Amino acid sequence: MRIDNSFTVPLPVDDAWKTLLDVGQIAECMPGAVLDSIDGDVFTGRVKVKVGPVSLTYKGQAEITGKDAASHVAVLVARGRDARGNGTAGANVTMQLAGDGDRTRVQLLTELDVTGRPAQMGRGVMTEVSNRLIGQFAEALAAKLAAERVAPGPGPATPPPAPATAPSAPSAPGTPLTSARTATGQSSGRAPADGLNGARHAAPRSQGRPVQEINILSLAGRSALSRLWQALVRLCGRLVGRR
Repeated sequence: MRIDNSFTVPLPVDDAWKTLLDVGQIAECMPGAVLDSIDGDVFTGRVKVKVGPVSLTYKGQAEITGKDAASHVAVLVARGRDARGNGTAGANVTMQLAGDGDRTRVQLLTELDVTGRPAQMGRGVMTEVSNRLIGQFAEALAAKLAAERVAPGPGPATPPPAPATAPSAPSAPGTPLTSARTATGQSSGRAPADGLNGARHAAPRSQGRPVQEINILSLAGRSALSRLWQALVRLCGRLVGRR
């Protein structure tokens, strides 16, 4: 199933490119999703979906498999499975950015493969749901960026007062002087070493946030009602034809 979406980011294209590829920063803007871990361009998470009375929680992994900064094109591959084994979901997403002054137009092309209850909704309903979810994400991202622009910056650092206690005795040769604060990089003025990838140990911002269900029937709105009406019309036609 192919779905096309687009939205606008209130940033110049180079800034939008960096922002949209920083999954740890934008995860909190994604409806229905919670980010569990990040390891470079690979991340894991959960998405909770409700179809009528049935709730599904997809757990899976996604990876940014391609990035072309010159043309601002990125490819993401995601795979997930319902925790109770009631279906699977997979997506290949191609994202292309186009600058327009201080704004950026984002075009998404998604090849979606869904099994189980959501697959019964059909392409029309899934497209409607996808458009609404992308719209909610764009609004949340714009609000986040606006809040960050108006947030006051940190004030000048104030040196701590001199300790009232007597200085401790010097340590014996070979005894490390590193305290817990220094070990974490907080008082030494430098960040802790994280290996080759600094994002590997970063705690996702959405971690600990409750999973909000994506109610497909509620989001589908008129599309779902239209499909139901068409099914009723076909059923009535068949009943009349048998007489």
